[in-house]
Amino acid sequence: MKKLLMLFAMLGLLFAAPVPAEAQILDKISKKVKKKVDRKVDREIDKSIDKGMEETEDVITGEDDGTTKEEEKKQGDVPVDEKGQPVETTESQDPELVWSKYDFVPGDKVLFEDNLVGEENGEFPSRWDLVKGTVENAEFGGENIIMFRGGNPKIIPYLKNREQDYLPEVFTIEFDLYVNNVNSFEVFFYDAKNQRKSAEHRSLTASYNGLRLYNIGSYIPDKGSIENKWAHIAVAYTRGKFKAYINETRLINIPRLEFEPTGITLSAYSATDQYKFYIKNFRLAEGGVKYYDQVLQDGKIVATGIRFDTGKATLKPESMGVINEIVKLMQKYPEIKFSVEGHTDSDGDDASNLKLSDDRATTVANTLVKLGISEERLSTKGFGESVPIDTNQSPEGKANNRRVEFVKVEFN
Repeated sequence: MKKLLMLFAMLGLLFAAPVPAEAQILDKISKKVKKKVDRKVDREIDKSIDKGMEETEDVITGEDDGTTKEEEKKQGDVPVDEKGQPVETTESQDPELVWSKYDFVPGDKVLFEDNLVGEENGEFPSRWDLVKGTVENAEFGGENIIMFRGGNPKIIPYLKNREQDYLPEVFTIEFDLYVNNVNSFEVFFYDAKNQRKSAEHRSLTASYNGLRLYNIGSYIPDKGSIENKWAHIAVAYTRGKFKAYINETRLINIPRLEFEPTGITLSAYSATDQYKFYIKNFRLAEGGVKYYDQVLQDGKIVATGIRFDTGKATLKPESMGVINEIVKLMQKYPEIKFSVEGHTDSDGDDASNLKLSDDRATTVANTLVKLGISEERLSTKGFGESVPIDTNQSPEGKANNRRVEFVKVEFN
């Protein structure tokens, strides 16, 4: 600021009445100095505006809780825009995950899926039922999400016969959770609205009846890799055996669960308007026969757990569980050769779906080759939407039709 005042003083002296012989030279000098001062003033004004915007941002968003920006970052709150909607930051996009050791394999028959297609922002998610609290559809990073806002919110899948045990003896659950490191998110394995009477018999400990994802960063070595980012949550239950994962890390491995899961409740009891929770891509699937047994029994493996970005042939990280198991199978039985065949649902036109399915099959085969499988043992083909195995009139049916099949073949 002192330099700025000195420049103003110099400018004042130069604008004083000069002697005629020096007027032209001084006039040129004064114009240059004036331009330099103007640029300096503009920079100072910009700094003041930026500082003022930072100090008033909480007022604009309506969420002034007295915390500083540094404190908010540590708390892991999701930033919001002027309408109060979550805004995904660059930090939370495109997590670099190499799931080479991931061993979670999703069930092969989808029983319930919600990818939130067609949901209206601000309304309650149509495929769920509310137990209590405030839950709404919202948009985050250009995608539809479910937002848990407050009032000890709990939701359950909207299914038929919810009073009864609707979970098979082998099932998997998957969803994406935006990890906030100051609060907890819970998955209870009973229906909190319709199965209350027997809830006390479903506890992992004396007072606990679900999977608590609390301060998740403390569970894995690289805590910073998931805080304030989307994380993939996966649960596998097989006749008493219970496993739970966050991304490629297995958090829980219980050989014999002390209760039988009968339903699902998602809970974010500590959610508030300041600390909201966000989930997307929820899927419940029934487990199937082991891959080698599928090959012996059906001559092929049907994999609905290989996922791609919408409309693209880009593999999602959680697909690696299935792919890693295929690699193990082919390494153990070197005589097996597969035709990798892609299938889509009926959304979109036939020609685009045919090309997309072929591209996806090629992506899977190339991934197997990168993991050590000889390309001579693989061929690829796309069928588009032409060979459905389920209806295309429901989200679950479409999810079953979006699949990759590994068909045992003999070829040179």
